[in-house]
Amino acid sequence: MKSARIVAPNEPLQVSESDTPLPQGNQVLVRVKAVGVCHSDLHLWEGGYDLGDGQFMKVTDRGVKYPVTPGHEIVGSVKQVGNDAGDVSVGDDVLVYPWIGCDNCPACNAKNENLCDAPRSLGVFQDGGYSDYILVPHYRYLAKVSGIELESAASLACSGLTAYSAVKKANANSPEFLVIIGAGGLGLMGVQIAKAITNSKIICVDLDDKKLATAKEMGADFIVNSAADTDTVQKIISICNGNGADSVIDFVNAPQTAKTGVSVLRKRGNLVLVGLFGGSMELSLVTIPLKAITIQGAYTGNYADMVELLELAKNGTINPMISKHYTLNDANSALDDLKSRKIIGRAVINP
Repeated sequence: MKSARIVAPNEPLQVSESDTPLPQGNQVLVRVKAVGVCHSDLHLWEGGYDLGDGQFMKVTDRGVKYPVTPGHEIVGSVKQVGNDAGDVSVGDDVLVYPWIGCDNCPACNAKNENLCDAPRSLGVFQDGGYSDYILVPHYRYLAKVSGIELESAASLACSGLTAYSAVKKANANSPEFLVIIGAGGLGLMGVQIAKAITNSKIICVDLDDKKLATAKEMGADFIVNSAADTDTVQKIISICNGNGADSVIDFVNAPQTAKTGVSVLRKRGNLVLVGLFGGSMELSLVTIPLKAITIQGAYTGNYADMVELLELAKNGTINPMISKHYTLNDANSALDDLKSRKIIGRAVINP
């Protein structure tokens, strides 16, 4: 099989050939039709995360070993199955759940493998979908896809799943005003999902008028260009009738965006941090209890969330947007374009 692999941080991905694996037992071999190009792939390529104050967390400190094949938003068709592959059959169109856990920690026991203490995620800790085939370690990580275009389902395994999980957390306090920071692939999916499952007035914030226009088309009630507006915080608060936002989802999670999120929260407000841009910020600690605000993180979602999300897509409630296609040989260009903010919505690689 043919794969595009990260051999070392910040080095060009190398396309190589290897033997196609044979599935055994519960394993399933999937022929990859499309794999999403995600910011998490960028962090894997760059070798880690900016923690702020000059600190950098290496992915190798989290257990990543190079070389590794990235790609965790995987759709394809079942090519071959092991001798105990449940109800999965050759030819089935499937979406792969990539957030595989250890199957033994408290999170895994609660069926939240995405929060596992010792994760084995596809495309991060083991080889992923930048390849024409992927060996899925157990058939329970597959969800059959029908009623929607297969390629469009790819982003539901990560960007869609992450947005869905974040919106559900933000909706816990039944917000009247919900602010979504970032109108990239994650943020645009978040706007669609928020429109579908909340009763909130949605305010989308970004630096790019074109992306904001797309957010408006997808259901945002208000849009704010944080580069053009001299006082973004005050503008958002004024939209919220002067009281501030009930919930904020920060799909960027950079120092300035997180600061904006905290600043626009009303009393009892809820800030959900999602993006992995990185950095650090100072907090006025006394305001946290005085305003009784909640700050929490959201990291992907569990398998049940992904199945729920597939149903929303099947019903036409959300419409995953694929804006650009690349070949496996163009994997480096795909990551460069994502890093340069040249991609609106989601790009995929078609091996």
